[in-house]
Amino acid sequence: MKKIFVLFVGLMLLAGCATSAPQQPGILGDYYKNLEPGPEGAAKLRWLKPGVDFNKYNKVKVDPIQFAAANDATEKKDYEDLDPEKLKELSEKCTQSVIDGIKEKYPVVTEPGPDVIEVRFGIIDLKKSYPVWSGFTSIMPIGLAVNLLKRPVSGRWSGGGATAAQVMAKDSATGDVIAVAQDSYEAGFFERFSRYGQAEDAFKEWGERLAKFLDEAHGVKK
Repeated sequence: MKKIFVLFVGLMLLAGCATSAPQQPGILGDYYKNLEPGPEGAAKLRWLKPGVDFNKYNKVKVDPIQFAAANDATEKKDYEDLDPEKLKELSEKCTQSVIDGIKEKYPVVTEPGPDVIEVRFGIIDLKKSYPVWSGFTSIMPIGLAVNLLKRPVSGRWSGGGATAAQVMAKDSATGDVIAVAQDSYEAGFFERFSRYGQAEDAFKEWGERLAKFLDEAHGVKK
């Protein structure tokens, strides 16, 4: 009887482990498990499909940015307090920021094609800035400001926000997933004075980084 009880408890513990395992977050689905640390200057985590010739892509199709919090998230996200219209406005601004980061180097199109790479971003975390606190710390005496302007662990400016996002890239003609990535961006000193301005700056930088990646694939020298 004792052995049966021990076996029962063991099975219950195993069942508990199985049901409590974190789900794959964001927009990447099963591709999330393929992520590996990216090289210097690239996304923190990324995966490129082996054998893909990225040199063939000369145009970019940018899908509207989504809000896709991690399925296993326990913390409430700042953007959950925004009404649908504000979320839509923020999504449109961030999408335009991606386009602004790309369009100087590569045409941004709306239709698929054999030379078109399609990218879809999903915001998985968004921490707003607090302009009043930021402005206050900016005018404090230097000795005190030095201790308060940055957080000791993260290095983020006090009152500064942050954005974390994922991106999935597809061959627009075939629909094949050819790359996925996950990255984060923290507000700089001046970005703190806009509650969600750092999000727009983050996506512009990510757009520029995509253009740089395509440059490297085309053999364009820096």
